[in-house]
Amino acid sequence: MSKEYAVGICVKLKSGGPEMTVKSFSKESGYVNSGHYCQWFAGKKLESGYFPYDSLEEVKAEK
Repeated sequence: MSKEYAVGICVKLKSGGPEMTVKSFSKESGYVNSGHYCQWFAGKKLESGYFPYDSLEEVKAEK
């Protein structure tokens, strides 16, 4: 079963990459824009994209 991350949670791709913030998510399967809509910074540029639920993992805050 796929996990849904709450809006505002920090995630990253299981394959690596930058930390991203979940902005929204869609439960509609089979659409290009389904999954989690995330945003991240590439230098000073704000990037965004949709990612399948199963491709993400939560970033745990360091204590």
